[in-house]
Amino acid sequence: MTVNFQYVDVDVSETLSAFVEEKLNKLFNRYEFLISATVRFKRDDKSHDKGKICDMELSLPGPRIFATSNEKKHEIAVRETISELERQLKKRKEVYKVY
Repeated sequence: MTVNFQYVDVDVSETLSAFVEEKLNKLFNRYEFLISATVRFKRDDKSHDKGKICDMELSLPGPRIFATSNEKKHEIAVRETISELERQLKKRKEVYKVY
């Protein structure tokens, strides 16, 4: 499993990276066809109530899966993004089922 982190206008955080890797490990263990992940953390100064953006892109056979969320904290954004990715992965796994 390869996870690439990009911090755009955000300070690099080892604890945030470890949190994301822990969450992504669960996905990689459940869906064995995943290859790698790209995680981007951004900050939107224009949004006052939210503004912490987390983008995730998963590489797998076929088209890539992408999800993003904008929340008050990066940790909440990570959870929202991973739940959206998991929804998409469940749909994709139906395609790979062998009958």
